Amino acid sequence: MRNWVASFLILITVSCTEQKPDSAESTIWNSVPVKYAQGFSLEQSDNLYRVTINQPYKDARSGMSYIFYPKGTMKPKVAADAYLASPVNSIVCTSTTHIPLLDYLNETRALVGFPTTDYISSRAMRKRVNSGKVSELGIDDALNLEKLLELKPELVMGYTLTGDLGQYDLIQQAGIPVVLNAEYLESHPLGRAEWLKLAGVIFNKTDAADSIFNQIEAAYLATQNLVKEAHQKPSAISGVLYGDSWYLPGGDNYASKMLRDAGFEFFWAADTTSAFLPLSFETVFDKGRKADFWIGVASFKTLEEIAAADQRYVNFTAYKKGNVYSYNKLIGEKGGSQFLELGYLRPDLILKDLVKIAHPDLLPEHKLFFHFKLP
Repeated sequence: MRNWVASFLILITVSCTEQKPDSAESTIWNSVPVKYAQGFSLEQSDNLYRVTINQPYKDARSGMSYIFYPKGTMKPKVAADAYLASPVNSIVCTSTTHIPLLDYLNETRALVGFPTTDYISSRAMRKRVNSGKVSELGIDDALNLEKLLELKPELVMGYTLTGDLGQYDLIQQAGIPVVLNAEYLESHPLGRAEWLKLAGVIFNKTDAADSIFNQIEAAYLATQNLVKEAHQKPSAISGVLYGDSWYLPGGDNYASKMLRDAGFEFFWAADTTSAFLPLSFETVFDKGRKADFWIGVASFKTLEEIAAADQRYVNFTAYKKGNVYSYNKLIGEKGGSQFLELGYLRPDLILKDLVKIAHPDLLPEHKLFFHFKLP
């Protein structure tokens, strides 16, 4: 039986003796346009890319830099936190929102490991999971490190909500680079989608990533522009109670922005919070009881289920009119939500749904993609 602990210690010893390239550099970097995302920046110098994650997690005091250089060439003498040869052929991802980045760049085959694979909804990726080509790695904040190291991925795409980098530090000490994806911190819907450009660098498909993003951007802006023709703004509330708190998007949250871009009046639009607001039922009811629509009701599938959960819900005007919508129309074969997986990359589809709900005459041919009206 292989002594994994000994092997791991050897890997750590080897990696720790490797020195970073000299930080003194004469490389001239040219900025690569990033239009909406605030969390990362790109620079290019000939065949090198430097990716800087400006805010790898909430309240981070410093960023992280990664140098991508062509496979088969020498590691460049440029200061960075990590160095990766691209294109990457094998990767471990840790969030379902990473899955579409691979799918859309035709790199589905690159995924070799994932925590809690049942959450994956993508049909293409589920075929790979079901055929045994993607290893189950446990829970994302407690990865099975032994199994992960056995897979020998060329890269781990991670994320952290708290700044706890313990397991990622161990992975890097074992010689496997970790790139932190902080797309969830973006407040602009197109900013989240623009993280596809990071995957473009990883897989050496920057042109494809740019082209796909440009199409998503164009579709989003065209739909947003349609709303200018609307003469009225229906009002909307969002969210449900979790315990004693009703969580709804703050005024600077991406979900709030999408509601406004779709031509809704959102009662908390003046709020400056980018997170979700934990409010009491009474606060939400007092301000939003007369809202025309109620959008985003967690896992509820029918109006009857909502009433059974809390009888007070039936007093909202949106409930009385039957204008209650869920975003969970598409569920994967193991129960994962397509909205929560694909939505970050395809805000244009979400926006079309919301415009169809608010102003159906503006998109007469569109059929709701993620959303459905609760019966």
